[in-house]
Amino acid sequence: MSNTTERTMAQPAESSTPEDYQTPGARAARNGSRYAMISAMFVGILLISNVVAVKPIAFGAITLGDLSLPLVFDGGVFLFPLAYVLGDVLAEVYGLKASRRAIFSAFGLALVASLTIFVVQISPAAEGWNNQEAYAAVLGFVPRIVAASLIAFLAGQLVNAWVLDRLRQRTSGRFLRTRLIGSTIVGQLIDTLLFCTIAFAGIITGIDFVMYVVLGYVVKVLAEVVLLPITTRVITAVRTAEQRSLAA
Repeated sequence: MSNTTERTMAQPAESSTPEDYQTPGARAARNGSRYAMISAMFVGILLISNVVAVKPIAFGAITLGDLSLPLVFDGGVFLFPLAYVLGDVLAEVYGLKASRRAIFSAFGLALVASLTIFVVQISPAAEGWNNQEAYAAVLGFVPRIVAASLIAFLAGQLVNAWVLDRLRQRTSGRFLRTRLIGSTIVGQLIDTLLFCTIAFAGIITGIDFVMYVVLGYVVKVLAEVVLLPITTRVITAVRTAEQRSLAA
């Protein structure tokens, strides 16, 4: 064997890079890191929103002559619009199938969280811990609210993703802002109607319930409209990054 051949066999090729020695799992994690990160944020926001949504919040009232219209929202109003923003990013960049995968993952983990809270609630408290009533009042398993949150989220997000995907096909990928607003209007309508009706119909009544539904819907849609410039920039940045990854 010649000296040249021995040197070639003893040394790795000059073109080798650290990536060449990564395991298949490491390569998959690297290539899918953006989707995984966005999905994780999507799931986290849903879980937080479900916890804080148990509290109706009153921000005063709007007076129109003799009519007083209370401004009542659930706690999820602060954060839940971001779930739809991230849902739009998932559907627009990664497609309907990948978006549904994230939605069903979020739904499953929300269900696990609810069941875990319930199991902890009914478990016997340790001696000296006197906060059982407070725990049950704040985090306690309330079947109506849990069912409302899970059903509304699943239906609203699936409809939002489906509408956005259909509009993208119909417009050949054009009119992004119009498509985002259109999918939000439909998705949030389904979400708000289902959640408010299942969770609070009969508890909040009359004009209070009507205002609760209408204001919750309007505020969530307006929040997404306000966040629209950020949403479009994030979609563009993520799509560009994924295209560069594929080209590399």
